[in-house]
Amino acid sequence: MTEFRQLGRTDIRVTSICLGTMTWGQQNTEAEGHAQLDYALDRGINFIDTAEMYSIPPRAETQGSTERIIGTWFKARGTRDKVILASKVSGPSDSTYLRQDARPPRLDRSNIREAIEGSLHRLQTDYLDLYQLHWPNRSVPLFGGGSNAAGRGGGSEVAIEETLDALDELVKEGKVRHIGLSNETAWGLSRFLHLAETRNQPRVVSVQNAYNLLNRQYEVGLAEFHAREGVGLLAYSPLAQGFLTGKYQRGARPPGARTTLFDRGARYQKPGTEAAIDSYLAIARDFGLDPAQLAIAYVTSRPFVTSNIIGATSLEQLKVDLDSQEIVITPEIEARINAAHQLHGDPAP
Repeated sequence: MTEFRQLGRTDIRVTSICLGTMTWGQQNTEAEGHAQLDYALDRGINFIDTAEMYSIPPRAETQGSTERIIGTWFKARGTRDKVILASKVSGPSDSTYLRQDARPPRLDRSNIREAIEGSLHRLQTDYLDLYQLHWPNRSVPLFGGGSNAAGRGGGSEVAIEETLDALDELVKEGKVRHIGLSNETAWGLSRFLHLAETRNQPRVVSVQNAYNLLNRQYEVGLAEFHAREGVGLLAYSPLAQGFLTGKYQRGARPPGARTTLFDRGARYQKPGTEAAIDSYLAIARDFGLDPAQLAIAYVTSRPFVTSNIIGATSLEQLKVDLDSQEIVITPEIEARINAAHQLHGDPAP
């Protein structure tokens, strides 16, 4: 059953499941991306998330391919007005191919301006419903790397005031309806909210962070913003890059799977993750549930989650993921999950 939830304090209502798109352009062809979009729309999903950097893994040759695939779908189907569309501008990195003059991306006015124009062109639309900062332009731990990832991209910080000024311009011009953050901390979110209030600028409506059974750290510090400030979570990686399905247990590497192809699963290959996954697989088995559906349904059921971003590389996977909407996390299931979490904690933050 399709459920709709309010996006921040806006008048937009998005489905509790959001279609993630980052495999389109490498693991998935344009035709496959269109087929997933058609199927999701037929199932009542109205929320699509992408980014200027996609497809993943990031490469100069495929940068922007996912947005282009969505754009050709809009053109072919005439469906732009049927979906809530979200994209992201990249934070600081060494990926100089993102900008025309090969300068390293930063969250300053010139970078944001170039990024939005590129995204709108590829997406074949005049506006985005939600524009997100893919990661902060300051020194913070990112993507499960702990303190070792704190200096991503190097260089100096960009003041949040400068970034917010640039986003304010885009909102006033009608290119962006609302703004959001991603891979953000409680301090960062509170600072954006304070500046928006004191300077009468656009208010953050959502935070897109990783959240799953192996990483529930969002519950500490950030979850409270939903109840008190109306800023909910757009949860990414609810399956922990597929590890919560069990398909990578004991070092297995199924043909065609993302970690098999790209060896990018380090975030979920840390000490303690395999034992934790075994516990959640046992819970699914004991209650007669598909492990993927259990993991997705748990995330969707959290009261601070606005939408749960799922990704699939086949229509069969997408159907399983969307069918998770029929799973009810009963008090008995939740008690077992919390008991496992008490033992294993968050092994893959």
